[in-house]
Amino acid sequence: MNDKMFPRPIRLKFAPERERVVRSAWEGLECLGDWPAGQSRQYRAALRSCRDALDGWTPPQKAMQAMIDAAREAKFLQ
Repeated sequence: MNDKMFPRPIRLKFAPERERVVRSAWEGLECLGDWPAGQSRQYRAALRSCRDALDGWTPPQKAMQAMIDAAREAKFLQ
């Protein structure tokens, strides 16, 4: 299983002193594993999309957009 790079990095801000940059589907999975918000429908979609991207079932762009949607919903998007 090879990591799939996102077309552009996603900057997330969980707290004033806690930021994270997600550049790939693998980093997305790691980030979602430490997600400080609840497990909403958008969160689950991002988790599924990142796994699918790593397995080659979906393009990295779709996983990136799912991460953005989950981050936007949780108000983590910078």
